[in-house]
Amino acid sequence: MTMTRKTTNKYTPYVLSSIDDIQQLGKLPESRRVAMRAVANVLPFRTNSYVTDELIDWDDIPGDPMFQLTFPQPGMLEQADLGRMVSLVRGGATSTRIKAAANEIRLKLNPHPAGQLQHNVPRLDGEPLPGMQHKYRDTVLFFPSRGQTCHAYCTYCFRWAQFVGMEGLKFAQRETETFHEYLKRHTEVSDVLFTGGDPMVMRGWHLRAYIEPLLKPAYEHLRHIRIGTKSLAFWPYKYVSDPDADTVLRLFEQVVKSGRHLALMAHFSHPRELDTPVVREAIRRIRDTGAVIRSQAPLIRHVNDSARAWADMWREQVKLGIVPYYMFVERDTGPKGYFEVPLAEAHDIFRRAFRQVSGLCRTVRGPSMSAMPGKVVVLGTQQVGREKVFVLSLLRGRKQEWVGKPFFAKFDAKASWLDELEPAFGEERFFFEEPAGPAPAARVVAWE
Repeated sequence: MTMTRKTTNKYTPYVLSSIDDIQQLGKLPESRRVAMRAVANVLPFRTNSYVTDELIDWDDIPGDPMFQLTFPQPGMLEQADLGRMVSLVRGGATSTRIKAAANEIRLKLNPHPAGQLQHNVPRLDGEPLPGMQHKYRDTVLFFPSRGQTCHAYCTYCFRWAQFVGMEGLKFAQRETETFHEYLKRHTEVSDVLFTGGDPMVMRGWHLRAYIEPLLKPAYEHLRHIRIGTKSLAFWPYKYVSDPDADTVLRLFEQVVKSGRHLALMAHFSHPRELDTPVVREAIRRIRDTGAVIRSQAPLIRHVNDSARAWADMWREQVKLGIVPYYMFVERDTGPKGYFEVPLAEAHDIFRRAFRQVSGLCRTVRGPSMSAMPGKVVVLGTQQVGREKVFVLSLLRGRKQEWVGKPFFAKFDAKASWLDELEPAFGEERFFFEEPAGPAPAARVVAWE
C-alpha cells in the first residue's frame, strides 16, 4: 500500500484542481486519463495533499475506494456524453465550446433534487431567501456564502451544482442580517444546520459571525446548532494545527456553555478516513469542547457498498466517541447512475452490517432517502399474501402527521429511488402524493 504519511504539521492544504497535477496518475492508461479530464470538465474536481498522501492507496488505483471517492471516473457520465466531451478535449476545442457542452450535460443531471429550489426556500417580508432552506417545521438549513467550497470534492456529491460555476444553480446567502432576522421571527425553529459546500472551510472568525449572535436571548428557542462537514475526513488539521484551530474550538466551547447542543454532522464515507493520527487528534479536541460528533454518509457503489465497510466504520466511530447517525441512499442527481445501489441491495447491506455490531453502534438509521415528502427509510421487504413489498416509513416529513407512518410499495429489485416505486395492494398513490388532476401551485414551505 503506497500512502506516504508526511502531512504531520501542515498549516495550509496543497489544493489540487487539475488531474494533470497528479503524478501518480501516470500509471493509468492514457485513454483513461483523457476520459477523466473530460469528466472533470462537467463535474467538479478538487482534492488536496492530505487526501493524496494519506488516504489513497496508489498501488490499487483505479479500484481504491478513496480514489473512487475523490477523482473523476469515466463511468460518471453517460456513454454518449462522455464520448462528446472526450472528442472536444482530444480535439483541442476552445474553453468556450467545452463549457457550453458541459453546461448542456449538467442541466440533464437533475442539479436540485427533491424540489429544493421550488419548495424549500423561505421568505422574509415577501422576499425569497435563496441561501436558506426550511423544509421541516423545526429545522432551517443555512448556506453561508463563504462556505460554498470544500477541502476536496466527493465524486458522488448531491450538491455538485454548488461548485460548477453556474450561478443559477447555486445556493448561497450573503447577508447574515436576513438569516438572523428570519430565525428571530420563527420561534418554531429549534435546529439550525450550517451546510454548503462545507462551512468549515471558513476561517474561525467568519464562522463566529454567523453563530455567536444565535447565542443571545432573542434566540433562546434555538436548542441545537449543527454543522455539516467533511473536514474531519479531508482536512483534520482544521482542528489541530491550522492558524484558527483554537479559535474554532473556543467557539464550540462557547456554544456548549450557552446551553445549546452543538453537533458536528461529520461525513465519513469509509473506514480509512478514521485511520490517521491527525484525524483521531482532531476528534479528541472537538469532543473536549463538549460538542457531539455524529456521522453520516450515503451508500456509494465503488466506495463503501459492503456490509463489512459499514460495520467496521460504525465500530471505529463508537470507539472514538462518534455517534453513528445515518446511512443515506445516493440521491437522484449528478452521476447517480455510477454510484447508485438499488434499494433492495442497500437494505441488505444495512441489515448485514447492523447485525454485526453491538447496541452502541445501533444508533444509526437507514437506508434513508431525502426525497420530496421527507426522509423515507427502507425498513425491509415482506411477503404479504401473494405480493412482495417494500416496507417504508418517514423519519422526517413535510407534514408532521406523516412521520412514523408505515407504508408499502411493490417490490422492485432495480428501483433505487422513491419515484421509481409504485404503491402496493392496488392503491393508486402513496398517502403523501397529491390526487390526480391539475398540479397544485408550488408551496414554499409545505408544513405551513
